[in-house]
Amino acid sequence: MAEAKIIDGKAFAERLRGKIAEEVAELKSKHGLQPGLAVVLVGEDPASKIYVRSKEEQTEQVGMRSIGHRLPADVPEAELLDLVGRLNADRGVNGILVQFPVPEHLQQAAIVAKIDPDKDVDGLTVTNAGRLASSLPGLVPCTPSGCLMLLQDALGSLRGKTAVVVGRSNLMGKPMAQLLLGADCTVTIAHSRTADLAGVCRQADILVAAVGRAEMVKGDWIKPGAAVIDVGINRVPSRDPVKAAEGKTRVVGDVDFEAARQVAGWITPVPGGVGPMTIACLLQNTLIAARRQNGL
Repeated sequence: MAEAKIIDGKAFAERLRGKIAEEVAELKSKHGLQPGLAVVLVGEDPASKIYVRSKEEQTEQVGMRSIGHRLPADVPEAELLDLVGRLNADRGVNGILVQFPVPEHLQQAAIVAKIDPDKDVDGLTVTNAGRLASSLPGLVPCTPSGCLMLLQDALGSLRGKTAVVVGRSNLMGKPMAQLLLGADCTVTIAHSRTADLAGVCRQADILVAAVGRAEMVKGDWIKPGAAVIDVGINRVPSRDPVKAAEGKTRVVGDVDFEAARQVAGWITPVPGGVGPMTIACLLQNTLIAARRQNGL
């Protein structure tokens, strides 16, 4: 059997950002409207700082306003919630994103609950989760939204396919299952405590792995010809023993890529698969939010 076709998320995300930039330019010229995305970063987490910088750069590249807020790690929760309240009320802000994780003294649930659902570009509020579950228009979490786009681009219609989502988080697993249901798939949500997880995965025409365990999904868990979407980003020691001894790492997904590509029909690599789609879909959500807020 031939090796799986690589689903190139980096190239797709670049095309999507180009399309968004055109639509932003049209909004500006026709309606004098420039969408604004506010990103709030609490503390000095190095990975979060890099990620936020990337979000802000890409926001500006597509012609949107990037509104950054940096707060100290010890900021009182009331102060953070007050900032979110002011952003809710600011007509120049169309999307609000608080970068998680936040320091331990802050409650993620309270922060999410404070965000106006119509500006919730992460799709995390209970309101947007309910809209997705009820097939109503809302803002959908960015990573599952990107996964669905990649699947539809690779496979065309997903109607009638058996899909297995490994992972049940509010940010990824549950919304991914809802999106696949909406695309007329037959969907199973599996997780680390699923009995015979490998056997469940082998039933899947579409397998989405989002568990956060390095290379957990083995090649023999995959149905021949299946489409495999690997959402995991895990750091493991370098293959080079000298580099590993120096603490050097490499990034791998939740799927054993080399084994899986010998069996699957399509597969996303890590890095360069799902990752680039997340920020592109965040920008798309900001554009959708700006249009809706202005009755367009």
